[in-house]
Amino acid sequence: HVQFPGVSPQLFAGGAFLVFVALNIAGVRIAATFELVVTLFAVFELLVFMGVVAPAFEWTNFTRGGWAGADTFTAATIPGILAAVPFAIWFFLAIEGVALAAEEARDPARTIPVAYLTGIGTLTLLAFGVMLFAGGSGDWTRLANLNDPLPQAMAGVVGRSSGWLHMLVWLGLFGLVASLHGIIMGYARQMFALARAGYLPAILGRIHPKLQTPHVATLAGAVVGIGAIVADARLSLAGQPLTASLVIISAFGALATYSVSMASLFRLRRREPALARPYRAPFYPAAPALALVLATGAFATMAWSNPLLCVCFVAIVGIAVLASARGKP
Repeated sequence: HVQFPGVSPQLFAGGAFLVFVALNIAGVRIAATFELVVTLFAVFELLVFMGVVAPAFEWTNFTRGGWAGADTFTAATIPGILAAVPFAIWFFLAIEGVALAAEEARDPARTIPVAYLTGIGTLTLLAFGVMLFAGGSGDWTRLANLNDPLPQAMAGVVGRSSGWLHMLVWLGLFGLVASLHGIIMGYARQMFALARAGYLPAILGRIHPKLQTPHVATLAGAVVGIGAIVADARLSLAGQPLTASLVIISAFGALATYSVSMASLFRLRRREPALARPYRAPFYPAAPALALVLATGAFATMAWSNPLLCVCFVAIVGIAVLASARGKP
C-alpha cells in the first residue's frame, strides 16, 4: 500500500484470501510446497531489509523513548508496556500450527520436532533483527502506529525513489503471503480435527473425496476472515480498529491454548504414565512449568489492560463450550 496508495486494501486482501483458500483446497502437497517457497522469499526479504538499513543503525535511536515512549522506567510506563504484550505475542502466533500437519507428514515423530526447533529458532532471530534495525535506523515513534513499518523505515534511510524500497515492497508481499497461507492451513486442520472429535458441526470434518483436503473447514474459516476484512473499515471495538482488537482476542486464545496444553501435559503424565509418547517434552517438568507460568501471567496482564476484550474472549469461549457440549452425545 505504501507504493500504491490508491489501491483498495480490503478488495485486494479479500481477493488474496480467496486465492490462497483455493490453493489449500487444491491439495496439501501443492499448498506445502508453495508455503516453503514463499517463506524462503520472505526470509530473504527480511535479510535484505536488515542489510540495507544497517548502516543507519544507532543504538541511541533504538533506546530513545524505550520505556513506552519515556526514557526512564516509571509506574506511568507500565500500561504502555502491557498494551504491547499482545502484539509481541503476535510475532510468534500460529507457530503451534506446525503440529496440525502431523497426519500429513512423513515420520511425524521425527520431522515435527525438527520443524518446531528450526522454525522457532529462525523466527526468533528474524524477529529480534527486524525489531533492532527498524527501531534503530531512525525515529521509531514514527513507525509505531503504521501498518507498513518496514517500508517506511527503509524509506527514511534510502528515500522513496530507491530501488531497494521498491524491491522490499514486492518481496515483502511474500512475508504476508507466507503468514496468511500458513494460518489458512492451520485453521482448516484445527477446525477439521475439532469437528471429527465432535466439538464442532460434523460438516466441518468432511474431506474432499478427490483432493483429500478439509475443504469445508477451509471455506468456513474464509467466510470469517473475509468478513473481518470487510468489517474493519466499518467497525471498531474497545476504542480501536477491529483488526487490532482481533489481534488481542487471538492472543488471548493462544495464551489460553498454551496454558491448557501445559496443564494437560502434567495431568496426562500423572494419570497415564504408560501412555505411548512419540514426542518428548524437553526439560520436563521445568520447561513446561515455566511455559505455564509465563502463559498464565501474560494472560492476566492482558486481561488487566484489555478488560472489555477479555470479556469478549470469555463470552466467545463460553458459547463455543456450550454449543459443543450440546452437540456431543
